[in-house]
Amino acid sequence: MNTFFVRRYVIAGIFITIILILLAKLFYIQIIDKQYSIYATKNVLRQIKIYPARGPILDRNNKVLVQNQAFYDIMVTPKQVKPFDTLEFCKLLDITKDDFDVAFEKAKKYYPNQASPLVKQLTVEKYASIQERLSEFPGFEAITRYLRFYPDSVAAQFLGYIGEVNDDQIKRSHGNYHQGDYIGITGVEKSYEDVLRGQVGIKNMVYDSHNRPKGSYMNGALDTPAVAGERLTSSLDMTIQKLGEQLMQNKVGSIIAIEPSTGEILCFVSSPTYDPNLMVGRERGNNAAKMYKDPYTPFLIRPIQAYYPPGSSFKPLNALIALQAGLITPETSYYCTGAYKGGLPRCDEPHGQSDLARAIAVSCNTYFSSVFERLMNVNGAKNIDTTFVDWRKKVSRFSFGERLDIDLPNEGRGFLPTAQLYNKKFGVNHWRSNSILSLAIGQGELEATPLQMANIECTIANHGFYYRPHLIKAIGDRKITKAEYTQRNYVGIDAQYFEPVINGMQQVVESGTAHNSQIPGIVMCGKTGTAQNPHGKNHSIFVAFAPRENPKIAIAVVVENAGQGAWYAAPIASYIVEKYLTDTIKRSMSDFNRIKDANLMPDPTFYYSQIRKEAARDSIRKAKADSIRKRGTIKSVATKKRNDNRIAVLTSAIKGKENE
Repeated sequence: MNTFFVRRYVIAGIFITIILILLAKLFYIQIIDKQYSIYATKNVLRQIKIYPARGPILDRNNKVLVQNQAFYDIMVTPKQVKPFDTLEFCKLLDITKDDFDVAFEKAKKYYPNQASPLVKQLTVEKYASIQERLSEFPGFEAITRYLRFYPDSVAAQFLGYIGEVNDDQIKRSHGNYHQGDYIGITGVEKSYEDVLRGQVGIKNMVYDSHNRPKGSYMNGALDTPAVAGERLTSSLDMTIQKLGEQLMQNKVGSIIAIEPSTGEILCFVSSPTYDPNLMVGRERGNNAAKMYKDPYTPFLIRPIQAYYPPGSSFKPLNALIALQAGLITPETSYYCTGAYKGGLPRCDEPHGQSDLARAIAVSCNTYFSSVFERLMNVNGAKNIDTTFVDWRKKVSRFSFGERLDIDLPNEGRGFLPTAQLYNKKFGVNHWRSNSILSLAIGQGELEATPLQMANIECTIANHGFYYRPHLIKAIGDRKITKAEYTQRNYVGIDAQYFEPVINGMQQVVESGTAHNSQIPGIVMCGKTGTAQNPHGKNHSIFVAFAPRENPKIAIAVVVENAGQGAWYAAPIASYIVEKYLTDTIKRSMSDFNRIKDANLMPDPTFYYSQIRKEAARDSIRKAKADSIRKRGTIKSVATKKRNDNRIAVLTSAIKGKENE
């Protein structure tokens, strides 16, 4: 009997304990734990992405280069869509039924349970006209997006553009990007994507059964705010950027100007250019397609991707190497009869006896061919292989054949030939200084980007060193102080040897080949160049810095198919320098207008065919270099690297490689 009562109390105690536990759990779920409330309202709770404004980009004087403009995307969540009047909906959004069907089927297939874009980039005005009726269509909603707007439509290649992420970019982002997000594709937009993009926010909204918003869930306690992208302050000066683009209209080429004392890039013109606003909006794809077909390749970033023989602008560099080696002095002179030994290279006219400064001023090919021959034969004619390797090392310190690691993607490295290349071309021990004499005057296999040319002028202006060129000065309120931007890069030439070269460069402008480009009250030191072009008229090149004392600007100008450097490149450079240093142009506007209005565009069919031929030719060279390398006959892969880069640069605009 006692045992029965004991069991009854034990069983009752167990049931009471279980009931108390269940009651406690229910109390915890309903009163304490808010997650239950979340789960209970999940069917009416929606998470809406709040996209941040992308960071603006300013010039060095805080003038806006690119800012944001609000647009609206109509999103669809297929599982929430209920039967509706499709034709009425299409009419409301001003789209065709076919366009709707394609977009909706894609959303049903890939994103049935989440919101994805159906119609993109509606203007504020268009969205205002449909906003009131959107709640009539369950499963559809609008989100605010921000696209770029360019108030002055300048510096397109420098700024770059943004576009929607593709599947590969989403996979590589490790969850940072999702379908419909925007990402920098080219230019600064790509280089500084991490700081420009900002951080997406989440807003939790409650909707009723009629798809009408009922307010923020839990008064926004679980929301995360969007964080706008940071402001970028560039080193660009919009005043001379606009002037440069104006002077380069209807011309192919580039202008790049650098502040020698900092390495900050002041002007970055790639011509032909395009209105960056064309890469924004619903017509973006059509506009891009047209530009990809343009034979003049506006997407090619010429200041850092186009290769040119530097021509006579290379002569001061050879002179500096010879001065440092003690092979010449400023007084060393040679007699010019109008041509070097054997008749090549020729000069425009006989220059007679010339010392270093005068040879630079009149751009005497005979003088610099003599200097180069002395450089190559310093260890004897038969040891040119070793001597050339040493010369090449000295030239490379000036940034020839090397990337300067500018803060833009896809910079080219130019080309500085190797001894292996000439051994292959002429045979081992079968070439001499006269075999490569074209290097004396910046021709032959030597190729440089305009950025490299301008950087050499910074080096000369600084008497032996340069700061790494860069385009961005500050992120937000934080000045960029990267070590590589503040470190001096010395080129191995003593400061004392720059003065006689600079003397000659001053004479170039005051009495030499560029005397028509003098700037009143400003001492500019420069060098003209006429780069031979096998595909047509020579390229006009001019490099310079000013003023001579405490230089504020170094510049390189390349105008394709424009003839001698003094004809177009030098005047363009002088106007840029004058405007930057004095904020005005005091000279007669007649010559300014002649330059501005000149149309030097080459025949488009011919120009396009030459680009394709050059790309094909480099492809063949690459294949041969690969074959020889595999056989072990060439230890250096410099030629292969050069061709890889040439092909990438020359065909990018033709094939439309850039990611849309």
